[in-house]
Amino acid sequence: MNTNDILYKIQKALSLTPEEILKAYELESYEMSAAHLDALLKKRQDKAFKKATYEELGVFLDGLVTLKRGPSPQKSEDAEAVELTNNLILKKLRIAMELKEPETEIIFGLGDATLSKQEMKSLFRKEGHKNFKACSDELLDAFLEGLDEYYYSGEEV
Repeated sequence: MNTNDILYKIQKALSLTPEEILKAYELESYEMSAAHLDALLKKRQDKAFKKATYEELGVFLDGLVTLKRGPSPQKSEDAEAVELTNNLILKKLRIAMELKEPETEIIFGLGDATLSKQEMKSLFRKEGHKNFKACSDELLDAFLEGLDEYYYSGEEV
């Protein structure tokens, strides 16, 4: 799935303002200008569009966790970079929004994804675990659509 689409869908689903997104980057000590963020959130057809890197998306997700839950006492400053996968994106969103299993199940349902409890749990396992299941782009998209539906306030931003 396209990194810009993921960033845009998270922003839309959680009704995040550009200021909140910039704050998330700031919390992770990452240089992000308002102009560059604006370019990342534009549609691909727009001339000012810029492709978001996996690093930019990953830093945003880490910043979102910090923004919503506060700094982690376990996080070290020189933590090793980890490859950003769909499963990791799901995990970071689940942590940031403090979603428990029932809420996660509802969100997948709202996104028209039917998963058994076991299938859902397997998405959040470590990659080496025998019951690990890789999250497809379709499942991630369904989760983001469900997240939008779950947090929809009835007002357009």
